[in-house]
Amino acid sequence: MKEVKVNIPDGWKLKKLGAACEIKKGVQFNKIDLSDYGMYPCINGGIEPSGYSDLWNTNEKTITISEGGNSCGYINLITTKFWSGGHCYSLLDLDKELDNGFLYQALKGRQHLIMDLRVGSGLPNIQQKAIKEFEFLIPENPKEQTQIASILSKVDEAITQTEKLIAKYQRIKTGLMQDLLTKGIDKDGNIREEATHQFKDSQLGRIPVEWNIEILDNCKMKGTSITYGIVQTFEHIEDGVPVLRTIDLGENGINPLKNLLRTKQSISDKYKRTILSENDIVCNVRASVGDFNLVSSEYINCNTTRGVARICPNSDLNPNYLVWFLKSYRNERQMELLIKGTTFIDINISDLRQIWILLPQIDEQNLIASKLDKIQKSFRFYDTQLSKLHSIKRGLMQDLLSGKKRVTHLIKQTV
Repeated sequence: MKEVKVNIPDGWKLKKLGAACEIKKGVQFNKIDLSDYGMYPCINGGIEPSGYSDLWNTNEKTITISEGGNSCGYINLITTKFWSGGHCYSLLDLDKELDNGFLYQALKGRQHLIMDLRVGSGLPNIQQKAIKEFEFLIPENPKEQTQIASILSKVDEAITQTEKLIAKYQRIKTGLMQDLLTKGIDKDGNIREEATHQFKDSQLGRIPVEWNIEILDNCKMKGTSITYGIVQTFEHIEDGVPVLRTIDLGENGINPLKNLLRTKQSISDKYKRTILSENDIVCNVRASVGDFNLVSSEYINCNTTRGVARICPNSDLNPNYLVWFLKSYRNERQMELLIKGTTFIDINISDLRQIWILLPQIDEQNLIASKLDKIQKSFRFYDTQLSKLHSIKRGLMQDLLSGKKRVTHLIKQTV
């Protein structure tokens, strides 16, 4: 590992981990004896538990370091009793001068350096000797350690709560998509059920009798074509035309305009059929096939590459509804059947044009899209909040764990 120069603030010191605690390797647990329903997690080489058991060998509030595997060097704080497995180091019997919460934050802040200690290629691991020699900065005043740990743990709590909210809204969105895009909403605002409403057979299974089904090619604007864009963009042109590549489309949106590759105007002009307008739909037909996204005003007059198709919905459709349907489980199943190749995944444009689209009446399309847009807005709000919290945590760790910013004034206030 490269030697890292450390500035030591007044009242702080460098300490080797092996001198601060006992580093104990766990005992391998037979996978046959693990289940999903035991009382205690089995912590091994991964980030998540390997399984659960009714046996434990390590007390709660113990810091662990992954010893082997792709996640070796990962730092965790286990809040319950657990079984420490054969690829897990547990940090036990800490010095009395060392706050457990501070040690966790200090190691988490230098996790990337601990991961650099790994050796081996097939199944990488970290030797116990290397872990013992690992150094970290520590305030000599235990109260300062506790104060730093308290500040950082509060941000961790906010991150955990936000992650739970994101998971909650993801579950709600998944359930709503399943109901709204297969059963829809009746005139009284209720989800239709076959027990109380009339359904009919279709190419995509049972659907409400009020719905129609069309191929995607019949849903496009007259005079447009569902097709892919520029075959060769060549080098990036700073003031050129922005183009969408497969890497620019994802499940949660399109990359910001500032991050897009730009090509010459003369090249874009040869592919006018894929110059984007607001409320177009773009999707990957190569690589991460099937990432459908609605084009906002920000991307007007951008173009697409060979791996991205443009769909221009006709004026009789709600484009938001159409993109929601294209993201639905029913359409995912259609897309999976169209994928060609294994090492280089793609979909033929001619096949894409023939996928089936479920079409409620426009009023119902509007209502379905509105409900899904609302839940997506909440999901994105908390996702943005999570990114901000992670940024705050990184900044605080850099400042507080290096002693760059001190918390001694907070200690005095609590005395």
